Amino acid sequence: MAVKIVDARVTIVGTPWRELVFLELAADAGLVGVSEVRMVNKTDTLVACIGELGPRYVIGSDPFDVERLAWNVQRAEYGRPGEVTQSALAAFDVACWDLMAQSLGVPVWKLLGGRFRDRVLAYANGWYQAERDAEAIARLARQVVARGYRALKLDPFGAASAELAAADRRRAESIVAAVRDAVGPDVQICIEMHGRFTTATAVRVAAMLEPYDPEWIEEPVPPENAAALARVRASTRIPIATGERAHTIGDIREFVEAGVADVVQVDLTHFGGFGPMKHLAAWADAHYLLVAPHNVCGPVGTAANVHFAIATPNYKVLEHFNDFADPWVSELVDRAPRVDASDGCFPLPEGPGLGVRLNHDACAAHPRTGGRLRLFETGWERRGV
Repeated sequence: MAVKIVDARVTIVGTPWRELVFLELAADAGLVGVSEVRMVNKTDTLVACIGELGPRYVIGSDPFDVERLAWNVQRAEYGRPGEVTQSALAAFDVACWDLMAQSLGVPVWKLLGGRFRDRVLAYANGWYQAERDAEAIARLARQVVARGYRALKLDPFGAASAELAAADRRRAESIVAAVRDAVGPDVQICIEMHGRFTTATAVRVAAMLEPYDPEWIEEPVPPENAAALARVRASTRIPIATGERAHTIGDIREFVEAGVADVVQVDLTHFGGFGPMKHLAAWADAHYLLVAPHNVCGPVGTAANVHFAIATPNYKVLEHFNDFADPWVSELVDRAPRVDASDGCFPLPEGPGLGVRLNHDACAAHPRTGGRLRLFETGWERRGV
C-alpha cells in the first residue's frame, strides 16, 4: 500500500524534571505514526529543529524511505550531526517505522529483524528519591525488587563534581553496601557516575565499589575522552558502560575500537532512531560488545526500545523510569509497556506498529513545567519531587 506523510504534530508533556516531546506523523491512508524524545534540557531547540526539517524532508515523503531520510538529515544538511539533529532524526525515523509496520499490519520488531527473544530484561531507575541515607535508600531498593525487578541503577554520589572527599566516599560506599545487602547477591546493581569525576577519582571510587559486585560503572569520567576512560578501564575488573551522550557512530568509535567500553549505552532517541541503532548494534557485536540503550523516555520511547530489544541479539537490558519517576506517564498512551512482576521483563509487544497511541486529553493535563535535570545541585536525586 502506497503511503505518504501529510502532516506532523508535536505534543509536549511536562514533569518536574523532564519534558517529553511526542511527534505524530499523519499519513494519507489515515494512519498515524508516533515517536518520543526526552530532550536533555533543550526542548524548544528540538521542537524548532523538527519544525525546520519536517517540511524539508518528511512532509510529502514515503515513510519507508528511512535511509534517504537519514542521509538528508546527516549529510545533505552539510553541518555535522549532533545531539539536536540526531534527536530530531530519531523522532522522524521512529514515527516512520511505526507507519511502515501499521501499513503492513505487523509489529515494528518484525521489520527490525524479527523475534530474537520473547522477554526484555529491565532495570529500574528514578526509584531512589530520598535523602542520601543508606537505610532510606536500601528500603526503597527492597521495594524495587518486590515489584519484580532483577536489576536497578543508582547514583550514590550526590552533587559531586571532579573529586569526592573522603567523607563523601564513605557515604557513597555505605549506600551501595546497604543496597547490596537489601537486594541480595543476584540482583544486578548498576552504578551511575554521570561523568562526574577526574580519572584519579574514578579509579579510587571503582576500587571502593568492587566488593559489592556492580554490574557496571557508568560514565566514570566525562564522556569525550577515550584515553582518560582507558586509564579507568585498566585499573578495575568492573565492566564499564558509556555512550548515552554519543550521537553518531563517529562519537563512539574510538571507545569501541580501543576496547575501553564493555557496554554501549547510546540513546535510541538521540542517535537517529532505529536505522542508526541497527547499524551500531551490528558493529558493536563485531567487537563482542553488548548494547544497553539509555532510556529516560515515557511510554512511547520505551515501547520503541522494547521493539528494538526484541530484534537485537546483543541486547543486554533496558532502562526504565516510569514505575518510579512520574508513574502517571503511563496514562499518556492507550497501552503503556509494563514490566512483568514475575520476572522483571517487558513481554513481547503485540499488534501492528509500536502498539501505542497518544491520549491527547491526558497529555493536555500535564503542560510544560520547565523541569530539567540539575545533576550538580544538592537534592537532584528527588527528581523535582
